[in-house]
Amino acid sequence: MTLLYFVRHGRTEWNLEGRFQGSQADSPLLPSTLEDLQNLSEHLSSVPFDHIFSSDLPRAAKTAEAILEKQAQSTELTLTPELREWQLGKLEGTKVSLMQSLYPKQHHAFRHNLAKFNPRLFEAESVFMATQRMGDFIKAQKELNANHLLFVSHGAISTASIRSLLGYNTAELRKAGGLSNSSVTILETEDFENFKLLLWNDTSFLPSNQDSIISSSSYKSSH
Repeated sequence: MTLLYFVRHGRTEWNLEGRFQGSQADSPLLPSTLEDLQNLSEHLSSVPFDHIFSSDLPRAAKTAEAILEKQAQSTELTLTPELREWQLGKLEGTKVSLMQSLYPKQHHAFRHNLAKFNPRLFEAESVFMATQRMGDFIKAQKELNANHLLFVSHGAISTASIRSLLGYNTAELRKAGGLSNSSVTILETEDFENFKLLLWNDTSFLPSNQDSIISSSSYKSSH
């Protein structure tokens, strides 16, 4: 049995400004995020991670490094482009409100129904390519025979990829809303083909307490 932990990076300047970041663009973590990362790291310090994997983009890498510093045992950190955010093409660096104004239907589709999202309009990565990229990387870690693995990534790609692993269809991949900054989600697997949700989008350990803890049972009943 392996427990897979997923963390979304800490809040950035562009998160605050409401801009798309994507896989090529990046912005610094907010100074106020440092307290969140301290609490996140303390919260995960008792979990004996066999390996930590992170997107190689600075906002995710710095989040992973903060977690690594609090680990009681020696743990290896691997940075990889396979865990980068969705490649969003022309949208990267632009205001979310601008997309909402110019492409209201596409904005709604990207947020709530990916089956209707047309990535070609924005020269973006397709839903299939994005979720397969992250999903295949996660499944490939079966060979580690690990008990606890941590993946530090990004909001849109993590939300869609985790729900894809859980068997949701394309229309439902982001229907339940996105993952919060510095949140923790946990899956359980025996074979890296079938996955069970144990915890979704937990930020109960943060000072701001953005969201209450959501167990798998309450998640399924509310979505």
